[in-house]
Amino acid sequence: MTQPPEQRNQIRTSQAPLAGIACMVGGSALVTLNDTVVKWLSADYLIGEIMSLRGVFIFLPIALITWRAGGLRVLEIRNLGAQGARAGLTMLSTVFYLTALAVLPLADIVAIAFAGPLFLTMLAMPLLGEQVGWRRWTAVIIGFLGVVIMVRPGTGSLQAIALLPVAGALMGAIRDIITRRITNQAVGAETSVAILCFTTLVVTVAGLLTLPFGWRMPSPLDFGLLALSGLLLGTGHYFLIEAFRHAEAGLIAPFKYSSIVWATVLGFLVWGDIPDRWIIIGASLVIGSGLYIFHRETLSHTRTP
Repeated sequence: MTQPPEQRNQIRTSQAPLAGIACMVGGSALVTLNDTVVKWLSADYLIGEIMSLRGVFIFLPIALITWRAGGLRVLEIRNLGAQGARAGLTMLSTVFYLTALAVLPLADIVAIAFAGPLFLTMLAMPLLGEQVGWRRWTAVIIGFLGVVIMVRPGTGSLQAIALLPVAGALMGAIRDIITRRITNQAVGAETSVAILCFTTLVVTVAGLLTLPFGWRMPSPLDFGLLALSGLLLGTGHYFLIEAFRHAEAGLIAPFKYSSIVWATVLGFLVWGDIPDRWIIIGASLVIGSGLYIFHRETLSHTRTP
């Protein structure tokens, strides 16, 4: 008996962990490059203006992907409630992240945001039904200890601001859980480009709400940087969405850590930032716990018949 196309696609994508890992690494690199551009622009423009104007340019890769994927039919929304929840979480996560990005060093923000994969592993069991044993729970606890070391609560106003990317990481983890659910249904799964298009529309419109608070006309150079930011972010998030289509959340989440290399190098080259010892110690704990979680996931997959 011939299987429907949706079921054939589900079987193919659920058994492609290497493709999921490649999408996660590539998407994380592009998003980090976007963060560099946004941090540069945030010195002169409101966060809402950046969100809205770069959102316009995100629709350029969306249009190209839509055309290559077969036309407007791939933008069909099948689960409006889940799409709306994902878009709302993305909007909040973006506001928290960009607000902190305007003040704190790039590598610090990226390192603190690594709490996201820990939240994702923690939530994968109750929300996705993925098995998380005591060893991985231990790794999650150690990872959160690393986050506490980096944030250093109560040591100053900058550390208070550092709680924003932690909150953004939690929002992002729940968003990724929703992404995993709506892209892995046997029938009626949302396409990656439909998810990206809907979320981009919501975030772009939300940014417009800040128009009365002092938008300024971008210079030609800054306008080009906003366009570059949109192209990087749109392409990067498409790859991140595809990552969850190809592999389980707990397997690919640790590969987000590759972005710390880009963030450290770019932060040093552009602003001369060097992570302090607390960021290095905390990030080492977070990354180490994430790699151990990945190791346990690998063993789990190996033992599965």
